[in-house]
Amino acid sequence: MDRLSALRRVALASAVTAGLLAAVPAPAADVPDFPVLSSPAAVRQACDQGLAEARAQLAALERRPADAGWLAASDALSATIEDRYYPIGFLSNVHPQAAVRAATQACELRWQGFLSTLGLNERLYQALKSLPPGDAIDQRAASLAMEAFEDSGVALPPAQRPQAKRLADRIGELGLAFDKAVRDGRTRVAFTEAELKGVPEATWRGARRDAQRRILLGLDMPSYLAVMNNAESAAARERMYRAKMTEGGPANLERLSQIVRLRTEYAALFGHASYDDFVLRRRMTGGTERTQAFLDEVKAAVTASELRDVEELRQAKAEHTGQPLADTRIQRWDVFFYGERVRRQRYGIDQEAFRPYFPPQESVQFVMKLAERMFGVRHERIQGARLWHPEAQAWAVVDADSGQRLSTLLIDLYPRDGKYNHAAVWPLRGVSTASGRLPMSALVVNLDRKGLSLEEVETLLHEFGHALHNNLSRTRYTAQAGTSVLQDFVEAPSQMLEDWVYDPEVLGLMQQVCADCKPVPREMLAQARRARDHGKGLTYSRQHLYASYDLALYGPRPAGQPVDPLALWVAMEGATPVGHVQGTMLPAGFGHIAGGYAAGYYGYLYSLVVAMDLRTAFEGRRLDAAVGKRYRDSVLAQGGQKPPLELVRDFLGRDTNSKAFFDYLAE
Repeated sequence: MDRLSALRRVALASAVTAGLLAAVPAPAADVPDFPVLSSPAAVRQACDQGLAEARAQLAALERRPADAGWLAASDALSATIEDRYYPIGFLSNVHPQAAVRAATQACELRWQGFLSTLGLNERLYQALKSLPPGDAIDQRAASLAMEAFEDSGVALPPAQRPQAKRLADRIGELGLAFDKAVRDGRTRVAFTEAELKGVPEATWRGARRDAQRRILLGLDMPSYLAVMNNAESAAARERMYRAKMTEGGPANLERLSQIVRLRTEYAALFGHASYDDFVLRRRMTGGTERTQAFLDEVKAAVTASELRDVEELRQAKAEHTGQPLADTRIQRWDVFFYGERVRRQRYGIDQEAFRPYFPPQESVQFVMKLAERMFGVRHERIQGARLWHPEAQAWAVVDADSGQRLSTLLIDLYPRDGKYNHAAVWPLRGVSTASGRLPMSALVVNLDRKGLSLEEVETLLHEFGHALHNNLSRTRYTAQAGTSVLQDFVEAPSQMLEDWVYDPEVLGLMQQVCADCKPVPREMLAQARRARDHGKGLTYSRQHLYASYDLALYGPRPAGQPVDPLALWVAMEGATPVGHVQGTMLPAGFGHIAGGYAAGYYGYLYSLVVAMDLRTAFEGRRLDAAVGKRYRDSVLAQGGQKPPLELVRDFLGRDTNSKAFFDYLAE
């Protein structure tokens, strides 16, 4: 994620409508032929060709005068980089063959070397500084691109620039290895059928078994949550928890330690005491001090409710186990189980009960129908697309009024070995209205084949929101397309939509795409909303902990004193009411802070403040097409070509504030 946004700013992307893997005749046929990259040799060949093409375009751009057409010419280079590099990086997360994933990762390292060199290109930097004045969009594009060049080290003294490149390349290499260790992990946790009492049978009935006939479950989210939420056996929950919390292993802890040290060295090249300071000066918060002040405000708002939530879980556990309350302690592997148990008892809600209402494919079509109602766009299935897996899908996104093709959406729904095991969207291609370039994104989730819980529908809609942000963007330059916004704003458009799944009128759209699907009873939905809001002290305290750990990890420390990521985590998690489980190592699998969310994980909370404020415009009219059009035009279509606060002001008609967020925490 970090690499994608930085790349777009450095090279100011967008341009001719080139194919993802090979040239295509027109946007209507613009679906990648992923089987072209079906072997390591094919990946290496595509990598060679792509890098050669990018180098040739770079040489031509270096010779070009800094005239009024320079930004568009720079766009052409970035379009080539997107088309030749992004799909390769994407395939390393989804391709079913380990050998191909290894080849794509080797290619990513070569591209990262090219990009770190590009970021130090003084000719391009000087050309940007010499551009003739343009309108506000051009000025912002040039300004952001110059910032990206400067953050890559081009303005450093010449003797320090090779060090900046060396550090950037090594950080990228370690980050890829970190992700691979998690993604390619083949951990299976063994359970007897008795130990899985309470876990929906559909989760484990068809699973593989070991020589002792024990059921083997992986660490994909459907399996993990099914056990953590439902298994009556505390021992079963503990084994699953420990396995999940050791993903990546000690080797990833060492990689993370190196990444932190190298990022600190990198920040020091620019005169900053910490990587926090280097990163946060470019964000909405404006710096480390204001970011920490925000987190302190959140902590003050949730501390008391966190303690109440833990006490409630303790009482529930005592009642369930028959232990005296004084002898009962909540363990980490108890939190999900007893939280779910309390919600079931108090609100009569079982997330498993929602699965018959939300078949996976129909749930995808439901969120598409929601986009049609709110934003005036249709999704049309592209038949015969040659993708990376037989179950992957391609959809054309079409303006409902004009019938104009707007973008392409690729979808990968189900878990499998070697696949990215959470939920995310890859912005494979950014839009450019100047050149007619259309966007493309890839939605990757790991859904339960037997149906979705309401919480999983919420996750699906969140990720679909990222795809909409990319695919409905109408920016002049790809560098500012879609999700290429400040990172502490990027989650807001997706978080805003999460609340929609609790609206009965919205869920009524499900029957329009699935006539055989029964509607969720209104009272069941109302109770689910109450249950969602229950226990938010623990929920937001956990998010605060992640954000605070991230800032502490990349914060200032005495010269020569290395950071120990695990020791820091043990101390911080150990200070919480539930405490730390000895032997677990969550940072080893915390890909966000090893990658693009380093010194930025607080953005999930900060974006949520903005998201809740954005929702106020839709109060009582979530499917109002007029409000949706205004939102599409003033926020989604603008991407990053305006500052986030200006986008929100354009939509709300006022400056944003945090009232809705803190009122919610206080309820």
